[in-house]
Amino acid sequence: MIDTVLFDLDGTLLDTAPDIAVALNLLSVEHGRPELDFADIRAQVSAGATALVELGLDIARDAADFNIHRDRLLDLYRGNLSKRTRLFPGMDAVLDAFEANGIVWGICTNKPGWLTEPLLAALDLKTRAACVVSGDTLPERKPRPEPLWHALEICQRKPAQSLYVGDARRDVEAGRAAGMGTVAALYGYIEPDELPREWRADHYIEEPRELLEIVGIDSRVTS
Repeated sequence: MIDTVLFDLDGTLLDTAPDIAVALNLLSVEHGRPELDFADIRAQVSAGATALVELGLDIARDAADFNIHRDRLLDLYRGNLSKRTRLFPGMDAVLDAFEANGIVWGICTNKPGWLTEPLLAALDLKTRAACVVSGDTLPERKPRPEPLWHALEICQRKPAQSLYVGDARRDVEAGRAAGMGTVAALYGYIEPDELPREWRADHYIEEPRELLEIVGIDSRVTS
Protein backbone atom coordinates (compact mmCIF):
# COMPACT_ATOMS: atom_id res chain seq x y z
CA MET A 1 0.00 0.00 0.00
CA ILE A 2 1.27 3.47 -0.90
CA ASP A 3 1.72 5.73 2.13
CA THR A 4 4.10 8.37 0.71
CA VAL A 5 4.19 10.44 -2.48
CA LEU A 6 7.18 12.59 -3.38
CA PHE A 7 6.97 15.21 -6.12
CA ASP A 8 9.38 16.87 -8.46
CA LEU A 9 8.69 20.62 -8.32
CA ASP A 10 8.84 22.42 -11.68
CA GLY A 11 6.42 20.89 -14.16
CA THR A 12 5.03 18.36 -11.70
CA LEU A 13 3.74 19.99 -8.53
CA LEU A 14 3.98 23.64 -9.60
CA ASP A 15 3.43 25.37 -12.92
CA THR A 16 6.48 27.62 -12.64
CA ALA A 17 6.96 28.20 -16.36
CA PRO A 18 5.15 31.58 -16.53
CA ASP A 19 7.53 33.21 -14.04
CA ILE A 20 10.59 31.53 -15.53
CA ALA A 21 9.55 32.68 -19.00
CA VAL A 22 9.37 36.30 -17.81
CA ALA A 23 12.91 36.05 -16.43
CA LEU A 24 14.34 34.43 -19.55
CA ASN A 25 12.76 37.00 -21.85
CA LEU A 26 14.10 39.81 -19.67
CA LEU A 27 17.56 38.29 -20.08
CA SER A 28 17.08 37.95 -23.83
CA VAL A 29 16.02 41.59 -24.18
CA GLU A 30 19.02 42.70 -22.10
CA HIS A 31 21.23 41.12 -24.75
CA GLY A 32 19.35 42.60 -27.70
CA ARG A 33 17.64 39.38 -28.61
CA PRO A 34 13.93 38.91 -29.31
CA GLU A 35 11.60 37.42 -26.73
CA LEU A 36 10.91 33.71 -27.14
CA ASP A 37 7.53 32.05 -27.51
CA PHE A 38 6.18 30.75 -24.23
CA ALA A 39 5.70 27.24 -25.64
CA ASP A 40 9.40 26.99 -26.50
CA ILE A 41 10.43 28.10 -23.02
CA ARG A 42 7.91 25.82 -21.28
CA ALA A 43 9.33 22.73 -22.94
CA GLN A 44 12.81 23.52 -21.57
CA VAL A 45 11.98 24.46 -17.98
CA SER A 46 12.56 21.00 -16.50
CA ALA A 47 16.00 20.92 -18.14
CA GLY A 48 17.12 23.71 -15.80
CA ALA A 49 18.78 27.12 -16.01
CA THR A 50 21.67 25.97 -18.18
CA ALA A 51 19.37 24.77 -20.95
CA LEU A 52 17.29 27.94 -20.66
CA VAL A 53 20.32 30.21 -21.12
CA GLU A 54 21.37 28.18 -24.15
CA LEU A 55 17.90 28.64 -25.56
CA GLY A 56 17.50 32.32 -24.76
CA LEU A 57 20.95 33.57 -25.75
CA ASP A 58 21.89 30.90 -28.30
CA ILE A 59 25.30 30.33 -26.72
CA ALA A 60 27.13 27.14 -25.76
CA ARG A 61 27.42 26.17 -22.12
CA ASP A 62 31.21 26.10 -22.40
CA ALA A 63 31.37 29.80 -23.37
CA ALA A 64 33.67 31.82 -21.09
CA ASP A 65 30.88 34.07 -19.80
CA PHE A 66 28.15 31.44 -19.66
CA ASN A 67 27.97 31.24 -15.86
CA ILE A 68 27.60 35.01 -15.66
CA HIS A 69 24.51 34.79 -17.87
CA ARG A 70 23.16 31.85 -15.88
CA ASP A 71 23.56 33.73 -12.60
CA ARG A 72 21.82 36.74 -14.12
CA LEU A 73 18.90 34.57 -15.22
CA LEU A 74 18.52 33.19 -11.72
CA ASP A 75 18.64 36.69 -10.23
CA LEU A 76 15.91 37.83 -12.62
CA TYR A 77 13.86 34.76 -11.78
CA ARG A 78 14.24 35.34 -8.04
CA GLY A 79 12.60 38.73 -8.57
CA ASN A 80 9.62 37.08 -10.26
CA LEU A 81 9.55 33.91 -8.21
CA SER A 82 5.88 33.55 -7.33
CA LYS A 83 3.95 36.17 -9.28
CA ARG A 84 2.28 33.72 -11.69
CA THR A 85 3.35 30.33 -10.36
CA ARG A 86 0.54 28.10 -9.12
CA LEU A 87 -0.20 24.47 -8.32
CA PHE A 88 -1.23 22.62 -11.44
CA PRO A 89 -5.03 22.46 -11.82
CA GLY A 90 -6.44 19.77 -9.56
CA MET A 91 -3.27 19.41 -7.51
CA ASP A 92 -4.64 21.26 -4.48
CA ALA A 93 -7.50 18.76 -4.25
CA VAL A 94 -5.00 15.92 -4.53
CA LEU A 95 -2.89 17.27 -1.67
CA ASP A 96 -6.01 17.81 0.44
CA ALA A 97 -7.07 14.20 -0.20
CA PHE A 98 -3.61 12.89 0.68
CA GLU A 99 -3.63 14.78 3.96
CA ALA A 100 -7.18 13.68 4.79
CA ASN A 101 -6.26 10.03 4.17
CA GLY A 102 -2.94 9.97 6.02
CA ILE A 103 -0.72 9.87 2.94
CA VAL A 104 2.52 11.75 3.47
CA TRP A 105 3.70 13.97 0.63
CA GLY A 106 6.92 15.83 0.07
CA ILE A 107 9.17 17.43 -2.53
CA CYS A 108 12.44 16.34 -4.10
CA THR A 109 13.75 18.76 -6.73
CA ASN A 110 16.98 19.74 -8.44
CA LYS A 111 16.02 23.40 -7.97
CA PRO A 112 18.44 25.06 -5.51
CA GLY A 113 17.18 25.63 -2.00
CA TRP A 114 17.56 29.42 -2.16
CA LEU A 115 14.81 29.38 -4.81
CA THR A 116 12.80 26.39 -3.61
CA GLU A 117 12.29 27.49 -0.01
CA PRO A 118 10.98 31.04 -0.63
CA LEU A 119 8.78 29.81 -3.47
CA LEU A 120 7.10 27.20 -1.29
CA ALA A 121 6.73 29.71 1.53
CA ALA A 122 5.08 32.24 -0.79
CA LEU A 123 2.53 29.62 -1.88
CA ASP A 124 1.87 28.37 1.67
CA LEU A 125 3.22 24.92 0.83
CA LYS A 126 6.39 24.84 2.90
CA THR A 127 4.68 23.82 6.12
CA ARG A 128 2.38 21.34 4.36
CA ALA A 129 5.16 19.30 2.81
CA ALA A 130 6.57 16.58 5.08
CA CYS A 131 9.99 17.07 3.51
CA VAL A 132 11.72 19.37 1.05
CA VAL A 133 14.93 18.15 -0.57
CA SER A 134 16.47 20.65 -2.99
CA GLY A 135 19.19 20.31 -5.58
CA ASP A 136 21.86 21.52 -3.19
CA THR A 137 20.70 19.65 -0.08
CA LEU A 138 23.12 16.80 -0.82
CA PRO A 139 26.20 16.49 -3.04
CA GLU A 140 24.17 14.21 -5.34
CA ARG A 141 21.24 15.27 -7.52
CA LYS A 142 18.68 13.38 -9.57
CA PRO A 143 18.94 11.05 -11.44
CA ARG A 144 20.94 9.71 -8.50
CA PRO A 145 18.66 8.07 -5.91
CA GLU A 146 20.30 9.61 -2.83
CA PRO A 147 18.01 12.70 -2.69
CA LEU A 148 14.94 10.46 -2.73
CA TRP A 149 16.36 8.22 -0.02
CA HIS A 150 17.10 11.31 2.05
CA ALA A 151 13.54 12.54 1.60
CA LEU A 152 12.11 9.17 2.66
CA GLU A 153 14.41 9.11 5.67
CA ILE A 154 13.04 12.49 6.76
CA CYS A 155 9.50 11.15 6.33
CA GLN A 156 10.43 7.85 8.04
CA ARG A 157 9.01 5.89 5.13
CA LYS A 158 10.25 3.01 2.96
CA PRO A 159 10.75 3.07 -0.83
CA ALA A 160 8.52 0.07 -1.50
CA GLN A 161 5.48 1.93 -0.13
CA SER A 162 6.30 5.19 -1.89
CA LEU A 163 5.81 6.89 -5.26
CA TYR A 164 7.91 9.48 -7.02
CA VAL A 165 6.12 11.75 -9.49
CA GLY A 166 8.04 13.73 -12.11
CA ASP A 167 7.94 15.10 -15.63
CA ALA A 168 11.44 14.15 -16.82
CA ARG A 169 13.32 10.98 -17.64
CA ARG A 170 15.76 11.61 -14.79
CA ASP A 171 12.83 11.61 -12.35
CA VAL A 172 11.76 8.14 -13.44
CA GLU A 173 15.38 6.95 -13.39
CA ALA A 174 15.89 8.32 -9.88
CA GLY A 175 12.68 6.79 -8.59
CA ARG A 176 13.47 3.39 -10.04
CA ALA A 177 17.03 3.49 -8.69
CA ALA A 178 15.63 4.35 -5.25
CA GLY A 179 13.27 1.37 -5.32
CA MET A 180 10.14 3.52 -5.47
CA GLY A 181 7.12 3.31 -7.70
CA THR A 182 7.32 5.90 -10.48
CA VAL A 183 4.74 8.17 -12.08
CA ALA A 184 5.40 10.23 -15.20
CA ALA A 185 3.45 13.50 -15.32
CA LEU A 186 2.54 13.92 -18.98
CA TYR A 187 1.03 17.34 -18.28
CA GLY A 188 4.48 18.67 -17.37
CA TYR A 189 7.34 20.30 -19.21
CA ILE A 190 8.21 17.65 -21.76
CA GLU A 191 10.26 18.54 -24.82
CA PRO A 192 8.57 17.88 -28.20
CA ASP A 193 11.11 15.24 -29.21
CA GLU A 194 10.88 13.36 -25.91
CA LEU A 195 9.10 9.97 -25.83
CA PRO A 196 7.98 9.64 -22.19
CA ARG A 197 6.34 6.28 -22.81
CA GLU A 198 9.87 4.95 -23.25
CA TRP A 199 10.89 6.04 -19.74
CA ARG A 200 9.44 2.82 -18.31
CA ALA A 201 7.52 4.54 -15.52
CA ASP A 202 5.08 2.41 -13.55
CA HIS A 203 2.27 4.88 -14.21
CA TYR A 204 1.52 7.74 -16.60
CA ILE A 205 -0.92 10.51 -15.76
CA GLU A 206 -2.50 13.23 -17.88
CA GLU A 207 -3.65 15.27 -14.88
CA PRO A 208 -2.90 15.33 -11.14
CA ARG A 209 -6.23 13.85 -10.01
CA GLU A 210 -5.25 10.51 -11.54
CA LEU A 211 -2.85 10.11 -8.63
CA LEU A 212 -5.79 9.47 -6.32
CA GLU A 213 -6.70 6.23 -8.09
CA ILE A 214 -3.07 5.11 -8.11
CA VAL A 215 -2.80 5.44 -4.33
CA GLY A 216 -6.26 3.96 -3.75
CA ILE A 217 -8.34 7.05 -2.89
CA ASP A 218 -11.82 7.26 -4.39
CA SER A 219 -11.66 10.45 -6.49
CA ARG A 220 -15.44 10.82 -6.32
CA VAL A 221 -15.23 11.92 -2.69
CA THR A 222 -13.02 14.85 -3.66
CA SER A 223 -15.11 16.04 -6.60
